[in-house]
Amino acid sequence: MADVEDRLNQMEILIKNPSFRRTKGKANEVNYWVFDYAPEEELAIRERIDYLKEKNLKGTEEFELVVYDLYDLIMEHLQKKGFLEKCYAMEEKRGIVKVASAVQRSLKITDKENLIVEYIVEHTPTDAVVFLTGVGKCYPILQAPEVFNKILYNMPQSFANIPMVLFYPGTYTEQELIIFNEYSEDNYYRAFRLVR
Repeated sequence: MADVEDRLNQMEILIKNPSFRRTKGKANEVNYWVFDYAPEEELAIRERIDYLKEKNLKGTEEFELVVYDLYDLIMEHLQKKGFLEKCYAMEEKRGIVKVASAVQRSLKITDKENLIVEYIVEHTPTDAVVFLTGVGKCYPILQAPEVFNKILYNMPQSFANIPMVLFYPGTYTEQELIIFNEYSEDNYYRAFRLVR
């Protein structure tokens, strides 16, 4: 695998290519991608995403780069609902698994009215490239299988042409996800690995 800077440079070139933004995914499915990276490269990834977002704000490109930090979306929801302190207390008494379950119920992760999906749909223009970040910060409250199976695949059909890139701190083999290169989250995901 190329070093992370080379891969980020390749990604930047790729997302600027108009054909990338018109492509559909595997078997003519939705346009989802995974950019996996070693967990210790997290700060370099964040820095590059911030740089790309600032560069895109100048309006010289044919698309808008929209970045959603899943952790920030969850925290904003919990604060707005007044649930943050309750989550701390629940974790102390009942453990993180119960907190994860309660947070997912509050976000309606398994429902058609999934609040993260609704937020992304409401705030994403049609000419966008979407970056989803914060998966590592969310773990284990929200794990990659939920991002794929409950968020990405619940996007409306109108989002099928909008490329969405999930930044994943670990390894993605197109057969399994290994968060932090330690814990397997095996499932089959219909997403391309962005650059190797």
